[in-house]
Amino acid sequence: MVSTCSVPGNRGVSFNSSQVLSQRHRLLFPPSPNDERRAIGPAALAALGVVFGDIGTSPLYALKACFAHEYGLQLTPANVFGVLSLIIWSLTLVVSVKYIVFVMRADNHGEGGILALLALIRQPTTAARARPVSPLVVALGLFGAALLYGDGVITPAISVLSAVEGVKVQAPELGHVVLPLSLVILAVLFGGQRFGAARIGRVFGPLMLAWFLVIGMLGAAEVFRAPEIFLAVNPLEAFRFFAAHRIRGVAVLGAVVLAVTGAEALYADMGHFGKHPIRMAWFGLVFPALLINYLGQGALLLRSPAAVENPFYLLAPRVALYPLIGLATLATVIASQALISGAFSLTNQAMHLGYSPRMRVVHSSPSAEGQIYIPTINGVLMIACLLLVAGFRSSTRLAAAYGIAVTGTMAATSVLFFVVARSRWHWSRTTAGLLTAAFLGIDLTFFGTNLLKFAAGGWVPLCIAIFVYTLMTTWAAGHDYLVEARRAGAISLTGCFQRLDADGVHRAPGTAVVLSAHPDGVPALLLRLIAHTKTLPETVVLLSLVSADVPFVSDADQITVERLSHGFMRVTMRIGFMETHDVARMLAGVQDSTGTGATANPVFYAAREHVVPTGSSGMARWRKRLFIIMLRTAPSAVDFFRLPASATVELGVEVMI
Repeated sequence: MVSTCSVPGNRGVSFNSSQVLSQRHRLLFPPSPNDERRAIGPAALAALGVVFGDIGTSPLYALKACFAHEYGLQLTPANVFGVLSLIIWSLTLVVSVKYIVFVMRADNHGEGGILALLALIRQPTTAARARPVSPLVVALGLFGAALLYGDGVITPAISVLSAVEGVKVQAPELGHVVLPLSLVILAVLFGGQRFGAARIGRVFGPLMLAWFLVIGMLGAAEVFRAPEIFLAVNPLEAFRFFAAHRIRGVAVLGAVVLAVTGAEALYADMGHFGKHPIRMAWFGLVFPALLINYLGQGALLLRSPAAVENPFYLLAPRVALYPLIGLATLATVIASQALISGAFSLTNQAMHLGYSPRMRVVHSSPSAEGQIYIPTINGVLMIACLLLVAGFRSSTRLAAAYGIAVTGTMAATSVLFFVVARSRWHWSRTTAGLLTAAFLGIDLTFFGTNLLKFAAGGWVPLCIAIFVYTLMTTWAAGHDYLVEARRAGAISLTGCFQRLDADGVHRAPGTAVVLSAHPDGVPALLLRLIAHTKTLPETVVLLSLVSADVPFVSDADQITVERLSHGFMRVTMRIGFMETHDVARMLAGVQDSTGTGATANPVFYAAREHVVPTGSSGMARWRKRLFIIMLRTAPSAVDFFRLPASATVELGVEVMI
């Protein structure tokens, strides 16, 4: 039995819901509470393999970096207690309180990340139009997203390098294999992205479960030998550390932040598995295992200060070192997955929000809409990571480049969280302000201390962020000018109908679907079609695609159809920023008032635009040229909208901006 549902705003038109591509099954038909509870466990296990890899492998290098030579800290019990207290409370306040408890509440229909947060701000709270957003807030959100790309480049590099360097602890003579082995591992990691986050999570989840259990047991064994290490849980130890070291103590925060660098990726990956499995995995396993391991490393330093060379690996018995290196290497490969998956989600959101050119998006799961793979981004990240590893050659050098990107994104997230709390949740200015001030106090302190590492490598993520931010803002501005130029070249429906009547254009059987960026008029493409062929199909569908500020649009709100005169129909499709454009399949369900398929076997017409830069707009000429380069490298409308190549005609149109 085929069911139909009415289209809002139609004029005797319906569409067949059984034929429409539905990537929103979970959203529209939620599982029962019992099914949902049963699904949380497997989802939490899979989340271990994708979401927590980054923050879960920070014990490999975080504490060691705090006692690096440039900070000049003596290995005294007071310093060990102070540094551990900073790490423990950073994990507690930044990850557990800020992200897990508060920021993850600000989801955009299940999607997380700073761009989803920005989209949430832009959405209307009622049926009214979307509210205007301050340009400063938009700029802050975009730059925060750009910084996360910088973090996504560095995280795989430093994670894999830090794990493979464990070989030198057991066999220093094998130090020469660290670099080539790291490059091979990274190449394999990026090569496996095409299999999707679901399959990766099923493989990586059990491995990360073993990882957290192992690091917890290693830490617990050492804690039992020196239980006084629990004094580090007292936050007063952190204040005593600052009082004793002053500026030097603040500088150490640049290394402490390495313990929390996966927090923003955790939020960006929320759409892959959902907030409840992530929270369950964090509080049930990840957080306790991290705390115990850091305490164990501190206990080892109290007992044997020489272990500062590599306190993580020296927790293990010598006979277990090579198995631990193997497990750590697998864990760091997994750690990279959190940022890679987050970069895919951010890019997909940026495309739909108008800040990125079109790219091919592969949905790797039929049931989890957020699990996607973007080949272009995967390739760029892989090349950048390999170049970083080849250039810096050690995790210690890369640590100097780490931190600026993620702390900058954290600060931007805090500001956007304040806007959401005020505008969406209607929190009082005092409540939202005090909470945001506390978050920003931590974020900006971390960011400021990491700026001290600018010359030593901190310039790398900032340069990446500036480059990405320039691309995003250039695309947004250029696209706005392009839309205006398209509208200027369009004519009104009345003018089009008058021309058809006056010229006596022959109407042939069939259906033409014309992609139109103009929601009211007729695109210049249709006029070119008439001029070239001197004829027009009996049915003409003016198809407009509108990107919505929500991840998924329900079937009832997705398609609006309006019947016009002269055999014309106007179809508007609203598509969420986590959905795939499969226009032909979605349009196949549109029917006319008689129940016959008005869009059966259509021929699609799309414009192949040749954009020419002029001096008529306020956009700098170099940015126009950059926009044109981005436009030319984007997939064609045929590929991006999944139009059937055998039934699609592209006509060249010159557009001046």
